Amino acid sequence: MSTRTLPEATFARTVLGSGPGLALAHGAGSSVAGTYGPIMEGLAARHTVVGIDYPGSGDTPRSTTPLSLDDLADQLVAAAVAEGLDTFAVSGYSLGGPVAVRAAARHPEHVTALVLTATFPYRDNHLALALPIWRKLAESGDREVLAEYLTMMALGADALEAMPAEQLRQAIRFTAASVADGTPEHADLAPRADVRDDLPHITAPTLVISTTQDRFTSTRLHHELADAIPGAQLVEIRTGHLPMVERPDEWQQLITTFLARHSA
Repeated sequence: MSTRTLPEATFARTVLGSGPGLALAHGAGSSVAGTYGPIMEGLAARHTVVGIDYPGSGDTPRSTTPLSLDDLADQLVAAAVAEGLDTFAVSGYSLGGPVAVRAAARHPEHVTALVLTATFPYRDNHLALALPIWRKLAESGDREVLAEYLTMMALGADALEAMPAEQLRQAIRFTAASVADGTPEHADLAPRADVRDDLPHITAPTLVISTTQDRFTSTRLHHELADAIPGAQLVEIRTGHLPMVERPDEWQQLITTFLARHSA
């Protein structure tokens, strides 16, 4: 049982809904709204949803020092507790997956369930190559080139090839406009995030949602994650790295169905 003292909850946060608690950990280069916006109302219909924005996302000021996985995890738990939730499930997407795992490892008395989507337990060689390119493009200030890279990498083959040329250009413009200012710091943290030592000690019921057309985090990593967490369940969704764009209704259904069985 954890006895860690929580910090003051200082990150900007979104709070919606009522019912069992659900804390949201968003992806790198995004925000709570950017990651969970398309399914937020659906989640809030059944849960009290609390999501934090990492430094450089939403209304949280950009950090002047390197980000820490422990700090993000502690801030996520602190925000939920500050909103009156003593226990709650945690949903983590992409970089939010290691954040969610670390939250459950450091504060097991608070975390009742985990849902981990399109995520990873450590940096494999593919991420070791992909993430520095992302960080360098973000630091360059050329948002259009960054958006082209992200669109190519993040959309699954089905969604990408179904887009007419003008729709593809619109997607790139939208991505360029929505890149978080703190993306370089997020992209710097991602390859340093390694939760392999935490996984065997996770006691919360866990669902791993594997995005089968993902060019960022591979299905191999998804399976490694599920295999290492005792009793974890793995399900697949036919999308790239963006289930909130490609199959939001299906993604929401997977999350809410699992949590209906395991939320306090």
